[in-house]
Amino acid sequence: MLRTLEDLKHMTIGATDGSIGKVRDAYFDDQSWTMRYMVVDTGGWLSRQVLITPLAIERLDWPERRIDVRMTREQIKNGPNIDTEKPVSRQHEMLYLNHYGLPYYWGGPMLWGPTDSPPGLGAEVRADSPRAIHRSDEDLDRSTHSDPHLRSCKAVSGYHIEANDGGIGHIDDYLFDDESWAIRYLVIDTRNWLPGKRVVISSEWVDRVSWNEHKAYVAMSRQSLRDAPEYDRDLTIHDRAESDLVSPHATTQRRASISSAQRDDHH
Repeated sequence: MLRTLEDLKHMTIGATDGSIGKVRDAYFDDQSWTMRYMVVDTGGWLSRQVLITPLAIERLDWPERRIDVRMTREQIKNGPNIDTEKPVSRQHEMLYLNHYGLPYYWGGPMLWGPTDSPPGLGAEVRADSPRAIHRSDEDLDRSTHSDPHLRSCKAVSGYHIEANDGGIGHIDDYLFDDESWAIRYLVIDTRNWLPGKRVVISSEWVDRVSWNEHKAYVAMSRQSLRDAPEYDRDLTIHDRAESDLVSPHATTQRRASISSAQRDDHH
């Protein structure tokens, strides 16, 4: 099912021996548009924010607003400090995953390594599945040795949207698959250009993101964005076929990928 970042916020995270805190943000992979970590406010018991990966989830209960993870409070207390106000590097991720004894998700051909979903959150997806994201050996080698960053959803919310023929809105929210944690769609607020309207577009239509300019460039015209499905929180998530959320002017599907040439301003 599709969920929004707003759905995820304020959910309680439970360790094996007690509550950790509540979700306040999430970090997404800027190559595959997949949520890799939740940012959790620990409140008074630890007085800092920590990252929790979907790889550690034991049980996810949306009605009860609770996520249980295979971690102890002591493990989290002694975990590596990561500045949750800045992009997260691959080196930080390796320290984090090593501490908890979790696998590297970039060590396989699909979204979470050998599978398309974090363990425990869905059945394994075969390599020939249409949802599987295949990567070549060269891609895997590059991802292991390069220093890609994870980006805060909260920080990227508000980025202006640049269509092929000019600006037309800003990122307002994210719709992600609660099994794979892939961001399928972006909710774009066009009310500065089109009063009263928010629309939904596929994340695959993001060509590149300029971190310095705080802009996302999409392979669509302004008219295509005007004609995109209007966002209705309840209808979009629960009643509407997912295929209806893709722009009606889309003629091909494109996986968003920010190449090294496009990362001139990623710091």
